[in-house]
Amino acid sequence: SVAALMETIGSGAVTAPFTAVKDSDVIVVIGANPTENHPVAATYFKQAAKRGAELIIMDPRGTAMKRYASHMLQFKNGADVSLLNAMMHVIVEEKLYDQQYIQAHSEGFDKLKEHLKKFKPEDMEKISGISAEEIRTVARKYATANAAIIFWGMGVSQHTHGTDNARCLISLALMCGQTGR
Repeated sequence: SVAALMETIGSGAVTAPFTAVKDSDVIVVIGANPTENHPVAATYFKQAAKRGAELIIMDPRGTAMKRYASHMLQFKNGADVSLLNAMMHVIVEEKLYDQQYIQAHSEGFDKLKEHLKKFKPEDMEKISGISAEEIRTVARKYATANAAIIFWGMGVSQHTHGTDNARCLISLALMCGQTGR
C-alpha cells in the first residue's frame, strides 16, 4: 500500500480518518474486517449505514459487516484487481469520471483508459464471481456519490498483487475526484 500511495499521490499516509464516514454517502470497505479488527471504526460504518449511506463491502470472506451493507461483493480469491478494473471500465465507458479533477490533479489518464478497455464487466464476471450488473451498479454509485470514501485493510496489500490492488483503489478515487471530499 505504501509503495502504491507514494507512487500515485506522493505520500504513504492515509488521506482521511475512518470518522470521515459521517460525511460520506458511499463507503467502500475492501480487504478489511472492521467488526473483528477495528470495532470502533466498525461502529462508525454501521451508524453511517443506518443513517442511509451506501455501505459496499468487497471481500472474498463473509464478514459481519455484510448485514449493514447495501452491496456485498464476495468476489473470488485473487480477483480483486479484475473486479476493480471492471468498475473503472464502467466509469470510463459511461463517462462518469471527474474530467476537471483529472485535468487538474492527475497524469496518465489516457493510458489508464486504454488499459481498462480489456476489463469489461461481462468478461470479469467469470473471473470475479460478481455479476456484470452488480459491478456496473456499484461503479455507478461510487462514481456519482457526492462524497465517497474507501477503507482498505491488509487484505488488499498483503499478497502477491497487493500493490496493484492499492493502485486500482487509488486510481478509482482519483478518477472520480473523491479525494478530500
